Amino acid sequence: MYKDNSLLPREAVRLAALGILASGSMTYAALAAAVRNFTSRIAGPSLDLMGTSIELLRFEGLVSTEEAESEEIPDAVLTLTEDGRTELTTLLQAAVRPPVNDVAKLILALKFRFLHFLETKDQNDQVDMMIEACEGELARLVELRAQHSEDPGYLIEWLDHDLGQIEDRLEWLRGLKFTLAQN
Repeated sequence: MYKDNSLLPREAVRLAALGILASGSMTYAALAAAVRNFTSRIAGPSLDLMGTSIELLRFEGLVSTEEAESEEIPDAVLTLTEDGRTELTTLLQAAVRPPVNDVAKLILALKFRFLHFLETKDQNDQVDMMIEACEGELARLVELRAQHSEDPGYLIEWLDHDLGQIEDRLEWLRGLKFTLAQN
């Protein structure tokens, strides 16, 4: 993790793999394909995300292996261990950075995909953290917009578009927080 307790790109892949396995056991090959499919759809192809091996999760005791009839690793069925569930919870509770790049967006998407694995209080804490990150991002861009409001070019239009997306995201997160409070 970074010093601010937010996830490194390789930890996003760990979160993806552990979260997918939390929904049920699957073969090594199916898990690798599911992780690659989800991460590349959100963040695009990225060298930062390709370095993590599912085999490392097995070595660390986060997943266990039920060998298939063949000796091929791709056919081995992987199951999340208790240590794996603990690690999943830790990763889900990590801090959120403003989504200024594809990896940060991937981490947010993974949190939303697996948020239901956390206790309700921890879900609320994560949504609060996301709201705080969005508010910080909004404040930075509003300040940037004010500083460059007289500049020629298209920066202001681009910032207005970005600000609209952040405001929409904040509204949605606040709605989610309200929904969680009802549970």
